[in-house]
Amino acid sequence: MGLSKGSKVPEFSLQDQDGNWFHSKDYLGKRPMVLFFYPKDNTPGCTAEACAFRDAYETFTEQGILVAGISSDSVSSHQKFAKRFRLPFLLLEDTGNQVRKMFGIRNSFYNLLPGRETFVVDKSGKIAMAFNSVNALKHVPKALQAVRQMKEV
Repeated sequence: MGLSKGSKVPEFSLQDQDGNWFHSKDYLGKRPMVLFFYPKDNTPGCTAEACAFRDAYETFTEQGILVAGISSDSVSSHQKFAKRFRLPFLLLEDTGNQVRKMFGIRNSFYNLLPGRETFVVDKSGKIAMAFNSVNALKHVPKALQAVRQMKEV
């Protein structure tokens, strides 16, 4: 069973597309985040999802929300993907799938593809929304809805 609403986000460290280390502990309890796990750079669904997050990026950042995409692709693959599609957010390398396992994300499509799941993390470091869908274009609207609900509380 994966992490769900109200779960505390585990601490983890991963490299971003520029080779810099991202440490979740630097943000947990200090800043809200959107973490989206996706199967693979440069595939049609993942590109559509990443570009949807790119197009909504300002909406998230205006509210102080950090956005990061996570997949098992390498730093170099992430760097090319970010440059090709002008992705302004962090892409984090989880080559051993350790963070994916921490979050309890299961494979999809007959267990052949890494799962696609988005988490909205509130300022306290707890999950405000967990959304799992193979439909890449549903993730950004769900995340934006969760962000609006967080503001209302």
